[in-house]
Amino acid sequence: MRSWIRKQATSVYERLLKREIDGGPTHIAVIQDGNRRYARKEGQETSAGHREGAETTEALLEWCDELGIEELTLYAFSTENFDRPADQRAVLFDLIEDKLYDFADSDRVHEAGVRIRAIGETHRLPERVREAIDYAEAQTRGYDQFHLNIALAYGGRAELLGAVKDLAADVDRGDLDPATIDVETVENRLYEGPTRDVDLIIRTGGDERTSNFLPWHANGNEAAAYFCAPYWPEFRKIDFLRAIRTYEHREDSWRQTRARRALTLVRAVSDRELHHAKSVLRRFRDSLPSRELEEVDVSIDTEHDPGGD
Repeated sequence: MRSWIRKQATSVYERLLKREIDGGPTHIAVIQDGNRRYARKEGQETSAGHREGAETTEALLEWCDELGIEELTLYAFSTENFDRPADQRAVLFDLIEDKLYDFADSDRVHEAGVRIRAIGETHRLPERVREAIDYAEAQTRGYDQFHLNIALAYGGRAELLGAVKDLAADVDRGDLDPATIDVETVENRLYEGPTRDVDLIIRTGGDERTSNFLPWHANGNEAAAYFCAPYWPEFRKIDFLRAIRTYEHREDSWRQTRARRALTLVRAVSDRELHHAKSVLRRFRDSLPSRELEEVDVSIDTEHDPGGD
């Protein structure tokens, strides 16, 4: 009876959270932490924790589809994981290999138009895993409705270091003028995979750190971060919806801050800068409380603007 009541309450809470969500992130990155700790807690072999975690990953893909999220990046195997004992690495490689083939052959993946890519120093992985990567990428290459990036042998510092070395080599050969290096130049040297910046990083397992994950795509975009206590196999749809809600609240706060800064600019800037300040105000004015909107309207219509735009 208690389990039935709990299930019904969970269902009601999920519906409530979904109603509170309006326009979530487009790209979510997930650090799936706590598989081994979950297994130890349950008195199981660590491999069982990874297998149950893989089931959570499959559920996550369905949740993303329900909410219209367009891109998901999963931290499956870091460069630091190579330091684990050989038997632990073998278990992870077995699971990654199996899931890549499963995803590549899944009707659900093909119906949803999911494109699978691996990002990282994949050349360091066992041949059998590399073959599974090649198979999954080839089977889904023509899709673009949803992008699934799987970070394998991935390290954020290694990615940036590799990009810097490539740029330095081109400059040294005379093939690249340092003065022309811009954001796009750097992005072209990063691992192929993510098609857009990260909006939200989710980490399970209780640790509040992003562990060198996607520093260019996440930190550069000031991505929101959501840390939660459940181990990855215990991560539920409710936890996912809470993360999305946290992201939206952060975005609302960010928009209000931008609007208030623009209002300050209208009062302080010169005529030459006024047009930009007004454009920011118009873009974010709906984010301000009604008591501030009247002040914004007056500022737009009268301050520094006797002749209009």
